[in-house]
Amino acid sequence: MRKVFPDHWTFLLGEIAMYCFFIIIASGIFLTFFFKPSSHDVVYNGHYMPLRGITMSEAYESTLRISFDVRGGLLMRQIHHWATIVFLASIVAHMLRNFFTGAFRKPREVNWLIGVTLFILVLLNGLFGYSLPDDLLSGTGIRILEGVLLSLPLVGSYLSFFLFGGEFPGNEIIPRLFTIHVLLIPGILLALLPLHAVVLTWRQTHTQFPAKGRTNRTVQGKPFWPVFIVKTSAFFMWVFGFVALLATFFQINPIWLFGPYEPGSISAGSQPDWYMGFLEGSLRIMPAWEINAFGHTLPMNVIVPALVVPGVLFTGLAIYPFLERWVTHDYEIHHLLDRPRDVPARVGIGMAGVVFYAVLWLAGGNDIIAKTFEIPLFTTTWIFRIAVIVGPILAFVISRRIALGLQHRDRHMLEHGVETGVIKRLPNGEYVEVERPVDEEEAAVVMARRVPPARPLLEMQPDEHGVLSKQGRRPTARVKVKLNHVYRDVVDLPHTARIRTDDGREEHLAITSGDGQGAAVQPTAGEGGARQAH
Repeated sequence: MRKVFPDHWTFLLGEIAMYCFFIIIASGIFLTFFFKPSSHDVVYNGHYMPLRGITMSEAYESTLRISFDVRGGLLMRQIHHWATIVFLASIVAHMLRNFFTGAFRKPREVNWLIGVTLFILVLLNGLFGYSLPDDLLSGTGIRILEGVLLSLPLVGSYLSFFLFGGEFPGNEIIPRLFTIHVLLIPGILLALLPLHAVVLTWRQTHTQFPAKGRTNRTVQGKPFWPVFIVKTSAFFMWVFGFVALLATFFQINPIWLFGPYEPGSISAGSQPDWYMGFLEGSLRIMPAWEINAFGHTLPMNVIVPALVVPGVLFTGLAIYPFLERWVTHDYEIHHLLDRPRDVPARVGIGMAGVVFYAVLWLAGGNDIIAKTFEIPLFTTTWIFRIAVIVGPILAFVISRRIALGLQHRDRHMLEHGVETGVIKRLPNGEYVEVERPVDEEEAAVVMARRVPPARPLLEMQPDEHGVLSKQGRRPTARVKVKLNHVYRDVVDLPHTARIRTDDGREEHLAITSGDGQGAAVQPTAGEGGARQAH
């Protein structure tokens, strides 16, 4: 009960996801009382006049009944949908925060893998739940799912027949999706979420951003009881209130406007929920490539965007902690987070992934963009085809240079002080800006940087005669050395720093390399006695 929780606002991103999950469970239980997961046809005679007398599935009819006949039904539908939208957005923000700050490092690799698994499961469950009402828009998504299954070599047709219970659309897909949506995946989430957010978190020291007095063995914050529990309860109410306001004032998924799903019908401008937009975009911009061999056809225009792209994305997320550890030889335990600028290579890789995802997401609306800005559709398609390759490369280079530039700024701040914005005219007429020495709080943040962030691979370096060892001549070793050099491309800290102590005195401190956990700061001769800080 006395476990300390840090106060930084980014720690609340994961809590938003957890609160949204509770809201989804509660609203989902309400909806299951009225929803009928059946594909059998009925004639609608409800209160929504434009669809009266139309033949539709029981799933679509019951969803209309929830929306127009059940008291509070439409509000609960929209709370359920909006909570899912915010749930996935908070998961993405939480993962990005953990990635850029290095929160995935030892001893949290397992928790990172659980988080990636949770993200994939929630994506799938959102897709399945989105498909249950059996309206025209969700039916189009199921049709795309069938096309992806059929594109699989050898087993595609068997999987499609198994899932749909025969020829598309069949009568079994909605009951099966319903079972997966309300039982299978939520059951797995209920098992993994406490493990991810409570069990492992409680057994490990909380991560925290570098600051004065913070080390790998100390945590600054507030105890779980009574401070944190009161704050987090209030924050849960804020999250619920925000989701309820969205559901009340912002319409989402108005299925009555789309009509029931018919295999021969499709509407223009169809868009999935935002979290599936990157798959939609990859399908739209992929060229119509096919491979014909041995009497079989491999539709690469479906396999690559629907299977290879998400496979590379999620596999890359899962293995990155182990890849970075292999490259940097960093096997130490870390409870202090990195500032993103302190690891430029990781910032570049992360931003390349963000831009890759964002370009695919935008490509999912290439028809809307073409119509809105009066650009030919083929032009927008080619723009996105080029951007999805060039964009991540530019993002890596630019963001890495920005991180290095911020490191140069930190070095300048330690050497010369902090810019005050006050311009002073000297007796000779020269104008200069007044700078004050950094205080100990500011200096501690900068000097907590790992120096260097990646250790040199001495056993793989050439000897004094320029000859590589047998281990260093291996192809994997050469790649490892090159990547290690990229991770070690950082700006060195200065030899001395102007520090203003808490009592107002100015000291010039000598900075020496630490043990890999930070920079050791020592007073220069004659200043500050024997004081030493890490």
